[in-house]
Amino acid sequence: MAIEQFADRGVDAASLRSIGEAIGVSHTALRHYFSSRDELLIEVYRTHESLTRYPPASQRIDPIAAIADAAEANRGVPGLVQLYSTLANDALGDQHPVTRDFIAERFEHLRDVIATAVRSRQETGVLRPDVDPLDVAALVIAASDGLQIQWILAPDTVDVARCLNLVNTLLSPAPPAPS
Repeated sequence: MAIEQFADRGVDAASLRSIGEAIGVSHTALRHYFSSRDELLIEVYRTHESLTRYPPASQRIDPIAAIADAAEANRGVPGLVQLYSTLANDALGDQHPVTRDFIAERFEHLRDVIATAVRSRQETGVLRPDVDPLDVAALVIAASDGLQIQWILAPDTVDVARCLNLVNTLLSPAPPAPS
């Protein structure tokens, strides 16, 4: 129910009190389970991610397309994109250590997953072998996050999936020169 609150209303409009009311729990009871707003926001985001499962890294043929697919799915839940952006922004401040740890661990995990898949694609010749897989992973995550923020601000202008899929084109080996 909290996921729907954030998806429909966004982070700022979904207060702890309104979430408690939506799920039939008092504000005091909600505060008992979540000692801070940060903990609640992180749990809502984790729950959202667990409900939108993607194949494990070992089964992903194209990690960039998988991220593009996830971004496309996010078009239906702009409030959760705003939630993620809020978490990422809050992670930059010293007053949000729980959020900082969550976002840092999430980035580390995503970089590892994407880099593993990039290495595999490099070995099969699908992606250029002369780029560092961890750099590619960091670039894809940065592109995805930045593009989704741009999409929130200009939904009719920015096509996140199309832009992310362009990364594959840029990383593909150049076709052989005509003879």
